[in-house]
This record gives sequence, C-alpha cells and structure tokens, in this order.
Amino acid sequence: MSELNYNKLGGLIPAIIQDDATKNVLMLGFMNDEAYSKTLETGKVTFFSRTKNRLWTKGEESGNFLNVISIEEDCDHDTLLIKVKPVGPVCHKGTDTCFGTPNIMGIEFLRYLQDFIDRRHDEMPEGSYTTSLFKKGINRMAQKVGEEAVETVIEATNGTIDGLVYEASDLIYHLIVLLTSKGLRIEHLAAELQKRHKE
Repeated sequence: MSELNYNKLGGLIPAIIQDDATKNVLMLGFMNDEAYSKTLETGKVTFFSRTKNRLWTKGEESGNFLNVISIEEDCDHDTLLIKVKPVGPVCHKGTDTCFGTPNIMGIEFLRYLQDFIDRRHDEMPEGSYTTSLFKKGINRMAQKVGEEAVETVIEATNGTIDGLVYEASDLIYHLIVLLTSKGLRIEHLAAELQKRHKE
C-alpha cells in the first residue's frame, strides 16, 4: 500500500483536514493504511474511528462529505495534510469546523477572484461584464481604475464607511482586471509589498 510511517501511533497517522479554498483547518482525524487507501480510491476522506473501531467515511450519515483535492505527506511520512472541498458543516455539532471557527474565505477571496478573472480572460464568455472590459481594451480598463480611484477618494473624504467599502471594492476588482490584461496577478503586488516591508 502506501509508504507512510504508521509505527509511531500504533498503526495510525494524524490527518489534518484543510479547506482548499479558504485555507482554514477544519478538523483532525486519524487514518490507518486501509482508511488511507479508501480515501485515495473514493476521493472522499475516510478515517479510522478509534471509538467505533472501524473505518468511517466523513459524511456517511450526514452527507457532509470531505471531497479530496490533494494529499501531502510531511517530511517524516507520519502526518498527512489533506486539502478538501467540504460539503456542508464539518463538525458533528453543526459548526463549520471542529474548532468552532467559521470557515470563511477572508483575504483568500482575492486569490479566488483573481482565478475567476483569469478564467474570464481565457474563456471570454458572452454576457460577462468582465469580458466586456477585456474587449474594450487597455485604455478603457485603465480609465475604469482611475474612475473607481476617484470615487474611493470621494467616499473617504466626504462619504460613508459603507460607501468607502463599496467603492474600494470596485477599485480592487477593476485593478485586478487591469493587471490580468497585462499578464499579471494580485500576487505580484503582494510580492512587491513584501519586498518593501521591513519590521
């Protein structure tokens, strides 16, 4: 079967479950070799339940499956990081995670949005506002960034907090569209800011 090291915990290894989209840790479970093999075979996370003393596919009763996106081993081959797409709440208590924290995307949504805009640029579907911006060309995209920047400044100086958030969101969206048209991503800005940052 696998070449994982199950010896340290008497035939089990811990499996850290992480939402692939939000990057939040959802839960921790344990697998034996059979559970690991079933996870690979079915694409749904299966654990070895220590209380039930049997294999247990997460969601087998609730329908809240953990669909596998990727599996990584740590350097000692005795711990797994499993990235998943969860279906519904993860915890049996009905919460998003077993740690009681909400499974929201937060800042990671910017990467999701960037990926979405990349797809729009590649596929150019009809009826999409983003597609229409790409078709109008670089001058119009740059103009939109300027317009949204001015509207953001106006809200910051004479508007409301809600209005500022709304206009700044428009600015970020149009900036990502402009970056995409030049073959760049929002991560290029993050890398530049990180390079400039000093503690």
